[in-house]
Amino acid sequence: MAIVRSLVFGRTLTDNAADTVRGIGLVALAYMVLSFGDAAAKWAILSTGVARVLLWRGAFGALAITAVTVTRTRAGGWRRLKPVQWHMVFLRAALSSFTSFAWYLSWQHMQLADTYALGFTAPLIMTLLAIPMLGERIRWRRMISTLAGFSGVLIMLRPRGGLWTSALPLLMSGIVAMAVTRIMARQLSRTETAECQAFWLMVSHAVTGLVLLGVFPAGQIGAPGVWLALAGLGISSGLAHCVFTVAYGLAPVSALAPYEYTMMIWGGAAGFAVFGEVPSLGTLAGAAIVAAAGLYNLHRERVRRANETPG
Repeated sequence: MAIVRSLVFGRTLTDNAADTVRGIGLVALAYMVLSFGDAAAKWAILSTGVARVLLWRGAFGALAITAVTVTRTRAGGWRRLKPVQWHMVFLRAALSSFTSFAWYLSWQHMQLADTYALGFTAPLIMTLLAIPMLGERIRWRRMISTLAGFSGVLIMLRPRGGLWTSALPLLMSGIVAMAVTRIMARQLSRTETAECQAFWLMVSHAVTGLVLLGVFPAGQIGAPGVWLALAGLGISSGLAHCVFTVAYGLAPVSALAPYEYTMMIWGGAAGFAVFGEVPSLGTLAGAAIVAAAGLYNLHRERVRRANETPG
């Protein structure tokens, strides 16, 4: 009952150095897992299609979250999956499904590097939207680290001309939706558990994939390797979204936004392992800037935490 009461009345969002450092560590871990999931998704899409990847990612993810949550009886068990603001939870889940669909479909028409180049505009959108949506105060060091990270991504990717394809408007819409879902994750953390947000997000993916089966042709799915990729994608995505949501409940959006860029580092490693892609010197130079921006932000939060601690 104490858990239910705390969810109904909500909790106060914090902006202190200790929670922010914890949030940074968690979100960096989540982004690493999600980046390797992107590589698995792209590989699976080649053989089984967009709809089935969405369907089975959601199904395996929801099962993984349920299995972990029901064992936490002292923390509330399955009740942690029950939404308080159900309409907002479902809206965020639907927007996230649309984002995944936009990215998956764009990979069939655009290079992965080009989609990342466009997608990494999301932290800037998040940092700016956090002002009207969350009332956050944007510290100048956070803004500089976001801009520095974005410049590093541009150096890494160096998008070539002629990016216009039929998938581009859909992808850009998905990127804006992705930025909104990041902010909603923090808003909803006042009343919703991380397991609740992640569970319904995965359910929405499964439902979206099921609906799209009638629109997008499905390929072969019988190979054990494809099933392994889909199961790994779903389980890792579900659990990573739990960790991701906890992070956004701990730290302001503007503090976590620069770490969106770390996905390029992990994505490059996954691209090499799965597709044999070798990063260029420009990519390595950009990755160094991204890492420096993120580490500087983490350093400043630790300095602020030390200043807040009574001597």
